[in-house]
Amino acid sequence: MHIYKRLLNLVRPHWGRLLAAMVCMALVAAATALIAYLMKPLLDEVFIARDLAKLHIIPSLVIGVYLLKGVFYFGQSYLMSYVGFCIVNDMRVRLYTHINTLSLSFFNRNDTGVLMSRITNDINNIQGAVSNVVTGAIMDVFTATGLLVVIFSRDWKLAIFGIMLIPLALYPTYFFGRRLRALSHDGQVSMGILTSIIQETFQGVRIVKAFNMTEHENNRFIRESKQLFGVFLRSVVMRSISSPLTETLGGIVIAGIIWYGGYNVIQGNSTPGSFISFLTALMMLYEPIKRITRMNATVQQGVAAAERVYSVLDTEPEIQDREGAIELAQAKGEIEFRDVRFGYDEETEVLKGVNLKVAAGEVLAIVGVSGGGKTTLVNMIPRFHDVWSGSVYIDGHDVRDVTVHSLRAQIAVVSQHVILFNDTVRNNIAYGSLDRPAEQVEAAARAAHAYGFIKNMPLAFETMIGERGLRLSGGERQRIAMARALLKNAPVLILDEATSSLDTESELEVQNALENLMRGRTTLVIAHRLSTVRNADRIIVISHGRIVEEGNHNELMELNGEYRRLYEMQFRVDDGLLGQDREEPAGMDGQV
Repeated sequence: MHIYKRLLNLVRPHWGRLLAAMVCMALVAAATALIAYLMKPLLDEVFIARDLAKLHIIPSLVIGVYLLKGVFYFGQSYLMSYVGFCIVNDMRVRLYTHINTLSLSFFNRNDTGVLMSRITNDINNIQGAVSNVVTGAIMDVFTATGLLVVIFSRDWKLAIFGIMLIPLALYPTYFFGRRLRALSHDGQVSMGILTSIIQETFQGVRIVKAFNMTEHENNRFIRESKQLFGVFLRSVVMRSISSPLTETLGGIVIAGIIWYGGYNVIQGNSTPGSFISFLTALMMLYEPIKRITRMNATVQQGVAAAERVYSVLDTEPEIQDREGAIELAQAKGEIEFRDVRFGYDEETEVLKGVNLKVAAGEVLAIVGVSGGGKTTLVNMIPRFHDVWSGSVYIDGHDVRDVTVHSLRAQIAVVSQHVILFNDTVRNNIAYGSLDRPAEQVEAAARAAHAYGFIKNMPLAFETMIGERGLRLSGGERQRIAMARALLKNAPVLILDEATSSLDTESELEVQNALENLMRGRTTLVIAHRLSTVRNADRIIVISHGRIVEEGNHNELMELNGEYRRLYEMQFRVDDGLLGQDREEPAGMDGQV
């Protein structure tokens, strides 16, 4: 009932159309009841009394009633469908926008395919439930009310007897409804897993083919599809049993009514017209009951879907503005970590008391083995996650004391895995500032050394780049991302292994773009490439969530500690590829 109430609350903004639709429904119900009511004069006065005048009047009344019923049925159907689709559209938009407000930790806990299933499949199931409940159930209540009036006006004793037997016909609705809801939940869970498999396979199609895993992925899909098939088949069995069982029980009730009513007619306690009018109304009354039975399966699916949707809507964003949070004006870019501790779960602490100051305009390189906490550290600055304890400051302000929007406006991020959208080159560069004039977009592309290859594309800046920018090379995608960061013109820049996946030739192109991007900005660089690390103002080494070494390249090499070990393991490879010695290579000065 809690879910029903929440769904019905969505109707309130549309009460005007709902009221008009209910008037139409009442008139449709009245017309339906009138047809049953006309059975008595039709039988008693036309067929038994043979009144010719009534023979001319009653058929005309029947035609008029059916015409009016058709007009009002169209009105209620259109208005109620409009309300139903508005409700579902509002919920779909609300769900999508709410998910976008949730913190990164929520996305870490939930598969993308499952979330997609919530927005598509679950919302579609809610649409079926809302449309059936709002459009069908209310009208059936009016219809049943009108028919009950006819039934009691014809024979109140027989009416009481018939109504007492109605719960017998309704019991299967309750019995099978509970099982259908459970099956619907299982089906939607399975559908979410299936959607996730599809997404992973399509996104990773190169790896799937490269490792000859097509058959393996096909088998995964087939197994889950069979699971879904089994759930749907059990649902069909439930629905298929429910309807005929209800009709059979209804038939037993009707048979009892016929016997009892026929006995009263034979005994002279009732007229044939009264009984036939009563029986017609009673049989009409069972039609809404049968519709409710058929509707119940859809409603139960919708309720199960609504439970899953509301479980997401009820999830509060972990990252929110504090009460009284201030707007952060244009920042200088001074950053400080004070005894910062953080972990992704209660059992594992990733950052263990980190203390660090970064001066405005400083280039800080962050190195360390994978899993040491490098990316986690920089993710604390834009509040992708909040610290367990300690504080992160920007220009002397605790990042939790400023609004999230104004904080992130001061920060640009370029990562190894560039995220581009299936849109034009121009809109990808201007992402976050789509109102920027074309001249500024093109200037950012020039500064990012991307203008040349963009102008050679079929439609230049209006060229669609495909899903995730797959029509571009790795180096081209990185330069588009850097142009985007340049256009944002934020005082703080985070480079998360922005060149680690590029070949040497592409890296040299990107390094030229990086020089323009980093100029005049506080820059935190997570890097494996030698040139980027060597030219940083300062280097810190993170190991197991702690800063274990700090200094410039030469100072850290002399320490003969963790940095030198990493250098020997990773960075010397870059020296060898570029034909360089440990001395700073000529021509690399100022690359970063």
